[in-house]
Amino acid sequence: MYLLLMLRHTGHRRNFRHNIRLAALLCLTAGFVNIAGLLAFSVLTTNVTGHVAFFAEHLAQGSWEQVRIIGLWMLLFLLGAFTTSLIIDRIGRHQTFAYTLPILIEFAILLLNALYGHHYDGSAVRQESFAGSLLFAMGMQNAMVSMISGSVVRTTHLTGIFTDLGIELAAASQPGGTDKAGLRQKITLRLVIIFFFLSGAVAGGYFYSSLGQYTFLIPATILIITMFYDISRVNLLKFARGVRHRIRT
Repeated sequence: MYLLLMLRHTGHRRNFRHNIRLAALLCLTAGFVNIAGLLAFSVLTTNVTGHVAFFAEHLAQGSWEQVRIIGLWMLLFLLGAFTTSLIIDRIGRHQTFAYTLPILIEFAILLLNALYGHHYDGSAVRQESFAGSLLFAMGMQNAMVSMISGSVVRTTHLTGIFTDLGIELAAASQPGGTDKAGLRQKITLRLVIIFFFLSGAVAGGYFYSSLGQYTFLIPATILIITMFYDISRVNLLKFARGVRHRIRT
């Protein structure tokens, strides 16, 4: 019953447990998408760091078609983050259903890749389309998680997480008046992010060998259950309050 509090609590209402649950669920999703996108379309689909290197390489070589494609992928990740931020700001960050629409859009993208990804025949156009849609979805997820957690949790890439973990481990090893309890929480959060992202990637690689593109149905299912659980919980709480009110009166 606590699972989706992580999506509805923001700002001072958030606590360590909310961020842990947020990291576990959506890092698992991102891990699945990362490996499934790589195996299906030979493209990294959860971050843009590697794409920047390829973009620079092709730009230096004058490979303008590849520059266009990779530039489009980076732009789509940015547009995904922009779209989520715009939706949440328009609805209101503290509104109950502010995060429902971004999750629904991400679910739809994963579902389309699961159902139609097998049509990928190695052509540049289809690779561009399928991989681009996943980058857009991961841009949406990364922005949503960042806004919910106050930039504490990142779910689609691990570079910054390993950096933060190294800094925090070094700080924890030093004697003195450092907030050891706070450091332990931060270290635990980083380890949870790494573990569940890796778990999603390993599980995704395992299932891809038998399911192929239908592997995308697994993270899609996680997302849709998440969304409907949140809605159901809100309605259940309202119903319970109504029952208690009638009993008292």
